[in-house]
This record gives sequence, structure tokens and C-alpha cells, in this order.
Amino acid sequence: MTFDDGPNTGTTNQLISTLRQYNATATVFPTGSNAQSNPSLMQAYRSAGLQIGNHSWDHPHLINMSSSEIQSQLSRTQQAIQQTAGVTPTLFRPPYGETNSTLQQVEASLGLREIIWDVDSQDWNNVSASQIRQAASRLTNGQIILMHDWPANTIQALPGILQDLQSRNLCTGHISSSTGRAVAPSGSGGGGGGGGGGGCTVSVTRADDWSDRFNVNLAVSGSSNWTVTINLNSGQSLQNSWNATVTGSTGTLTARPNGAGNTFGVTLYKNGNNTTPTASCAAA
Repeated sequence: MTFDDGPNTGTTNQLISTLRQYNATATVFPTGSNAQSNPSLMQAYRSAGLQIGNHSWDHPHLINMSSSEIQSQLSRTQQAIQQTAGVTPTLFRPPYGETNSTLQQVEASLGLREIIWDVDSQDWNNVSASQIRQAASRLTNGQIILMHDWPANTIQALPGILQDLQSRNLCTGHISSSTGRAVAPSGSGGGGGGGGGGGCTVSVTRADDWSDRFNVNLAVSGSSNWTVTINLNSGQSLQNSWNATVTGSTGTLTARPNGAGNTFGVTLYKNGNNTTPTASCAAA
């Protein structure tokens, strides 16, 4: 799943919240100007474990520009994303999907792989939420869908899209910079349709919620001998755990089986941060 043109103050947090709710992930292609204007939202992208690519500085028709103009568009965006999110993109989505050899030469000089799409949701064209969901239903393994960060109908369609993917036994992932194809999340990645790696996956479900703390239920599949890494968000700390041996108190928790099966949970103090953590799994 890819979302272009962010981040945006009206929709980005809703997008991230929905992805977290379904333990899903995505690749975002922000413009450099939006990144520079919204540093806290760029941090939110990164904290949510989203893969961040480059979408030019201000979305021009790059195929009408000179090599030096293209260089400026892409390199300034690389710098803005590095400064705001602390990552250097390896993926580039050309505005409008327009490309030529001049653009591709500049991309290569910056270590960027060009990413187009397999399915166009048409969400930029004012289609309905149900039409966006229907477009996503055409996705097959390894394919990429074009969506955008800003349309309200995209945010509305997202829960149904994620439910549909789960019902078809497909997970959300990130894009390989070596192949340009979508791949399942790895054990070291943040977020995913269940973090996977080394033969097991883990699902994360938000449970009871109080003013100062909340419960998270986790379920492992694929192995009975596993290690689950839980990535707490800033400020959060462990209060309690059950059905697993959990070490750590802030930052990263490590959970291992204690003979109570493959379903366990933790209670976390919010300490001002109400965001559900992500988790990944590795089989021993």
C-alpha cells in the first residue's frame, strides 16, 4: 500500500491510526515541501514503522525539466526527509507516474529506485470510498496500489481494504529497493499485517483502555518456540504482563513463551502516549 503527497495535517494522523489499529504498514511518498512544513508528522510516519520514499519537492511535471532542475527537486527532498524523519529514502515515485531517461539518470545518481504502481485507486479523481475499496480488491501478491494521503474517502475506505486483505490471506508490507516489488514485513520491521520473520507471525490487538494505561493482546502463529519484540512508543512503560516471560520496561520489550501457550498480553502505562505499539516475531 502506498500513499502519496503527505504529510497533511487533516488526514495523516487518521491514516496512521487506522494502520496501527489493523497492525498494518505502508510506504509513503511525501513531497519535500510537505515534509519541511510538517516535521512532527514526518516523525509520526517513522514512529509508525512506515517506509518513507521521495516524491519530489513540489510535485511538478519532471519530464519537462532539465537534469539540474530534476536534481534540485530530488536532492532537496532527500535532505528534507533526512532532517525531519531521520531516514534517507531509497525509493522514488515520480509525480503523475511520468518518467524519462533524464529523470532515471538523476534517480540513479541519488541511489533511488523508481516505483510506479500496479493498481491505481483513482482516489485523486474524487471517486467514492467504495470505489477505492473495490480497486484495492484487485491487488495480488507482490503488487502495489497507488493511493494518497489527503482524500477523506481514502481514509474512510482504509478499514475495509485492510479487512479485505486479511480475508484473502494477504498482508501489507514494504517495497524492496532491489526488486521494486512489495514484500512481506520482516522480523526487524515496524508494523505489518502481523510482524513476521524466521517462521512466525504475531498479531497485535488493542484491548482494555483506562485513562493512564491500556492492555495489548498478542497472538503468535507459526511456531511454539518464539521471541516477540514489542516496540513501545515514546514515554510508555510496562506495568504488567501475562502468559509470557517479558523482559524490559521501556523502549523495546522482549517476550518468550512460559508454557501458557501462544497468546499473551501486556499492560502499558501511557505516560502521555496513547499509541498502540508494534511487534515482530522470530522463531527460535
